[in-house]
Amino acid sequence: MNQAVRFNSSDKKEKQFVMDLRKRVNDYFKSNQISPKANTAMVFKTIILINSYLLPFLAILLIPMNIWIAGLSCIIMGFGIAGIGMGVMHDACHGAYSRRNWVNHLLAGSLYLLGSNVLNWKIQHNVLHHTYTNLSGLDEDIDDKGPIRLSENKPVKWFHRYQFIYAFAFYGLMTLTMLTNDFTRLYKYHKAGLVKSQNKKMGIEFTKMMARKIIYLAAIFGLPLWLTDYTWWQILIGFFVMHWTASIILSFVFQMAHVVEGAEQPVTDPLIPTEWSVHQLHTTSDFARNNKFISWYVGGLNFQIEHHLFPNICHIHYSKLAPIVEQTAREYGIHYNLKPSFRSALLSHIYRLKELGKIKKIGSSLT
Repeated sequence: MNQAVRFNSSDKKEKQFVMDLRKRVNDYFKSNQISPKANTAMVFKTIILINSYLLPFLAILLIPMNIWIAGLSCIIMGFGIAGIGMGVMHDACHGAYSRRNWVNHLLAGSLYLLGSNVLNWKIQHNVLHHTYTNLSGLDEDIDDKGPIRLSENKPVKWFHRYQFIYAFAFYGLMTLTMLTNDFTRLYKYHKAGLVKSQNKKMGIEFTKMMARKIIYLAAIFGLPLWLTDYTWWQILIGFFVMHWTASIILSFVFQMAHVVEGAEQPVTDPLIPTEWSVHQLHTTSDFARNNKFISWYVGGLNFQIEHHLFPNICHIHYSKLAPIVEQTAREYGIHYNLKPSFRSALLSHIYRLKELGKIKKIGSSLT
C-alpha cells in the first residue's frame, strides 16, 4: 500500500479559505468560552447509549421472557451498539471526547462491545479514510463490499446493475464480517507498515485482539447459554439480529456521507491538485442537519463535512459549526454538499448505487 499522495493547490484562494475557516472556528470557541471537547450533555448521552446496549442484555440474562420479547431486546441492543459506535467510540478514537488521553482510551474501548478491534479501526478510519477520502485504493470505505461497487474507479461487473436492490442485504453483514476480517486486516496493515506507524507491535496486538474476541464471544454466547433456557440456535439468531440491526444503521449513515450525488471520487494520483480541506468538501456530504433526533443518535455524523474538517472537535458542537463552514465555503465559491433530509440522502445513495452499476470509467489506482 503506497501512501505517497500529496494534496497541494496552486490556487491562493483555496489556501486563504483554509486559513479563514480555521480562524472563524477557533474564534467561535474563544468568543463563547467553551471547550471543543465533550460537555455535560455529551456525558449524559454517553450514559444513555451505553445503557441502551447493556440493559437489554442484562434483561435477557436475568428476566424470564418469551422469545419474541427477547428478539425485540436484541434489536434494541443493535440500536445501542450502533449508537455507541457513532456517538461515543467514534469521538474517543479521534481524541475528540476529552483532553485526557485515558478517557479517550477507555471510551474507545467501547468498540470491543461490538467484537471489533480499536487499532484496526483507527488505522482504517483515522489514517486511511480521513486522509485519503474517496480515493480508490487508499480509502477502504469505498472498496468493493463483496458484490457492491462503491467506486467509479473500480471495474464494473454485469451484476452491479442490480446492486441498488441487493446492496442493503449485504450492508447488514458489516459488523459480522469484522469479527473475522479483523485478523486479515491487521496482517495487511502490518505488511504495509501501518501497525508500526502507530507504535504497536504485531505479535502483541494480534494476541490482544484474539483474547478480546474470545472474551466477547464467551460473554455474548456463553452467558445466555448458562443463565437462560434459550437454545444455542435461538441465541445464534438473536446474535445475528443484533449485528444485522447495527450493521444496517451504520452502513446507511456511512454511505450517505460519501457515496451520494455530488460527492466526488477523484482518480488516485501522487499529487491531488487541491488543498486537503477543500478535498474534504468535494468528497463529503451533510444530511438532515435540522433533524435533532438523527443528529443526536448518529453522533453528529450527519455533519460529516464538519467532522472531516475538524475530527478533533467533539461532535456535540457540529450543529453550531456547520453554518460557519457553509457560509465560508460559499464565500469562496466552494460547493457545500447538503442533503436536507434522511430520506433525500438515502434516495441519493440509491441513485448513486444505480450510477455505479453502469459507469464504465476506471481511473488509475495507486498500488
